[in-house]
Amino acid sequence: MKARIAASVLLAAGLLVGTAGCNLVAPQATTKHYDASDGVSANLGGVDVRNAVIISDDGELGNLVVTLVNTTDESARVTVQYESDGEDATETVTLDANSSTPFGLPDGETITLVDMGTQPGALLPVYFQSGDTDGRELLVPVLTTQLPEYSTLAPKAPRD
Repeated sequence: MKARIAASVLLAAGLLVGTAGCNLVAPQATTKHYDASDGVSANLGGVDVRNAVIISDDGELGNLVVTLVNTTDESARVTVQYESDGEDATETVTLDANSSTPFGLPDGETITLVDMGTQPGALLPVYFQSGDTDGRELLVPVLTTQLPEYSTLAPKAPRD
């Protein structure tokens, strides 16, 4: 009788370990961070770059669609730098404290990239920097307005 109980306990323990053992060996996919959309993201100390994508139909004039999140209690300046016609071009924006600011949406602030010299479907190197923290170069995808979700995000000519 004791042998039967011991065998039952051993079998139950074996089943428990066998069915739960996958989590001991395989990594959990839900713990891996990834960009869930077409854009790319980065953390710059107290400022987060979220879902950066460039909308351009000709590869020369582009609309940088991005959300910049300032997680600090002070305003922050973010510098966006890219290559324009062989030279560095720089745009600087100021973010309010503890704010999330979208850029490139139809009725909001825009960051227009000019003379990019790239093609839709390519990745454009864009450098983001905030405050004293090290900046990050992101390879930002260049997409067109042909997809319905981007049809209203065509770039507007920059203001002088």
